[in-house]
Amino acid sequence: MSNITFAHPWFLLGLLLVPLMVAWYIWRYRKQEAALQHSNLSLFDGIGRSLRVRLRWLPYALRVIAVAAIVVALARPQSQLSRQEMTVEGIDVVLAMDISGSMLAEDFKPNRLEAAKKVAADFIEGRKNDRMGLVVFAGEAFTQVPLTIDHQVLLKQLGAVKSGIIQDGTALGDGLATAINRIKDSEAESKVIILLTDGVNNQGSVDPLSAAEIAALYNIRLYTIGVGSLGKAPFPFRDQFGRVHYQNIDVEIDEALMKQMAAATGDGRYFRATNKKALEQIFDQIDEMETSKIDVTQYAQTGGCTAIHLA
Repeated sequence: MSNITFAHPWFLLGLLLVPLMVAWYIWRYRKQEAALQHSNLSLFDGIGRSLRVRLRWLPYALRVIAVAAIVVALARPQSQLSRQEMTVEGIDVVLAMDISGSMLAEDFKPNRLEAAKKVAADFIEGRKNDRMGLVVFAGEAFTQVPLTIDHQVLLKQLGAVKSGIIQDGTALGDGLATAINRIKDSEAESKVIILLTDGVNNQGSVDPLSAAEIAALYNIRLYTIGVGSLGKAPFPFRDQFGRVHYQNIDVEIDEALMKQMAAATGDGRYFRATNKKALEQIFDQIDEMETSKIDVTQYAQTGGCTAIHLA
């Protein structure tokens, strides 16, 4: 019904006659009196209403339906089917995000993880034609959202991500391998993984460089992002009384490994974000680089009862 339009929609005002006709019939029925009045109805005990009496409303109902049909016909309902050639940009993207404890460091405001989530959400909202997925990792990895075009679900799940939901650590290889499993069978011409971390690989069963080489075999391009200021960063911790204290910790990112991982996939690149603004600019660069044109045909044609055949 969403594809139905009317050539003369003002005729639909005639449908206001329908409730008026129904109201008139009900009023008339209630005003009717018996043609033959008798003081004693005992003679009619056990006599039920005939089928004719029970269906006496049917002829009038058919008249009401006929009036409604005539009004709709006068409005000339038409189905719409259009054809429009257009080009959109769409690729398959999996975001692999580090959610280890160190992502709570506050050199980014409010912290690295929340800043990364906000920037990633803006990136997702700007890629309306892409299928996107989300993998999170720390000491282990799992898929938060498989590839989907439903970005509202993806954004909701991204917002729910927090540190501490899985074993702590940094398993870069496992995070990348999980992302590869989610995108390797995609039929898209352009397949991309964006891996974001603030640490050094220290856990997991998959070697990060080997995972990157596997990504290259599936024609997956890898962008790696190192998140963290230069030098030291304030990290919050609670004492035995629940009070929050801060300690400056060294920022350690294995940039050499992350550069190798990105380079192993051919056109991949490594980026370093030392603040939220730099992280936004990195995602903007990736957004500009990753455009894959897809030809899409939209059909639309307006017609009454004409049969339309499309080749």
